[in-house]
Amino acid sequence: MKRILGMLLMAGSAGLVQAGMVTQAVDYQIDGETYQGMLVYDNAVTERRPGLLMVPNWMGVTDNAAKKAFRAGGSEFIVFVADMYGKDIRPANAEEAGKAAGLVRSDRALMRKRANAALEAFKAQSDKVALDVERLGAIGFCFGGGTVLELARSGSAIGGVVSFHGNLDTPNPKDASAIRTPLLVLHGADDPYVPPEQVAAFENEMREAKVNDWQLISYGGAVHSFTDPTANMPGQAQYDARVAGRAFSQMRMFFNETLKAGTISTQPQQNNP
Repeated sequence: MKRILGMLLMAGSAGLVQAGMVTQAVDYQIDGETYQGMLVYDNAVTERRPGLLMVPNWMGVTDNAAKKAFRAGGSEFIVFVADMYGKDIRPANAEEAGKAAGLVRSDRALMRKRANAALEAFKAQSDKVALDVERLGAIGFCFGGGTVLELARSGSAIGGVVSFHGNLDTPNPKDASAIRTPLLVLHGADDPYVPPEQVAAFENEMREAKVNDWQLISYGGAVHSFTDPTANMPGQAQYDARVAGRAFSQMRMFFNETLKAGTISTQPQQNNP
């Protein structure tokens, strides 16, 4: 019993939340302000692995975000949960989250800057964890899904971007011409926050910019937040275990293809052979 208690205490000091799952807070700076992201990974795996930058939903860096990160990463990926608000801004409810997310969404240049800064902070962790910086992707949920699409529109050179039930709108559709990473959009067909008009505008944006490697999967009957077990607003934002399972499976197939070679394009997609 003493040995077990000792092991648990040691695990707690390392940020262990459940067997195999480790979380580690990571402070980094943007324009002199401190942000705090979170590494999430399976400590039972020691070989170098690809990484996923994860932008969480509008609640930001939370225990639920860590659980989502571990579900996404499992033993295959090291995940870094990005802080889009700042270390001292941790929304306690939907009202606070709406204000924090709204501020970032209203300034897409700021959104892109913070997402790219989190990506650089993630890369810097490769001397602390077995991260393969040549094989990096990005994922996002709800607010985070829209954020990683803006990361792609900024021209960031990563191996793939996946948006889960994220917003698809952007104030400058022509920026899609800078995209140089494959995109996978996982969308709830009945999402009231991302209506058909927004989906059609996104598809047109991709075509007009001649982005040649993008996918949009629309899940029938699914609404917003279909991967979030805490979402329980029928017809608006609600967890769907079946759809969530399918979506995470699609994500893994996507990254198994886009990250397997460890090569990252440095040119906009439409210029690729």
